[in-house]
Amino acid sequence: MSREREWWLRVLAVLSSPRAVFVALRETSQEDLDARSEPVLALVLLAGMGGVLTTSTAATLADNPELDALLIAIWTFIFGGIYGFVGYFVIGGALYLGARAMGGLGDFRRARHVIAFAAAPFALSLVVLWPVEIAVFGRDLFRSGGDDSGTSATVFTALEVGFALWAATLLLLGVRVVHGWTWWRSLAALGLVVIFVAAFAYLPSVL
Repeated sequence: MSREREWWLRVLAVLSSPRAVFVALRETSQEDLDARSEPVLALVLLAGMGGVLTTSTAATLADNPELDALLIAIWTFIFGGIYGFVGYFVIGGALYLGARAMGGLGDFRRARHVIAFAAAPFALSLVVLWPVEIAVFGRDLFRSGGDDSGTSATVFTALEVGFALWAATLLLLGVRVVHGWTWWRSLAALGLVVIFVAAFAYLPSVL
């Protein structure tokens, strides 16, 4: 089996057998890095699209009557890509700095790849959860004051939170496995990630 095929299979395997996938991320040969570049790209794009749909901006897109279903889909693709890649580099950079602060030896690229594979639940939500939500609520899902409330909406919100917690758990596991750390040391590194990301978000307001 080619390395490229192995890494495409790991895109799915990270959802069921994540430890083995994160162990594989320890490999730093150029051949292996090249083989996982396209799977990482796909994960970042799909996860970004799944993530951008949870934003307040997405929830009001249909307020503009000129935006039909096709344009909303195009918006999701374009801004989902931007959302995903900003997160990939910003959170990846924060993870790199956090890991270095805790004595980690990995490079920036490996930190980004950990982020990409940990984001797999967001990619899964795009193809599993969001089609169901759209089928149930239609354009109301993207309209302020739409008929997307009640018990059904609460259930879907809980599922969205569940996917986010799943991704956070994968990230914690990924840091632990890639660096060979204890749970507490891995959690401390992620605490630093939160601090770095919060500082990055706050910086524009003081400039």
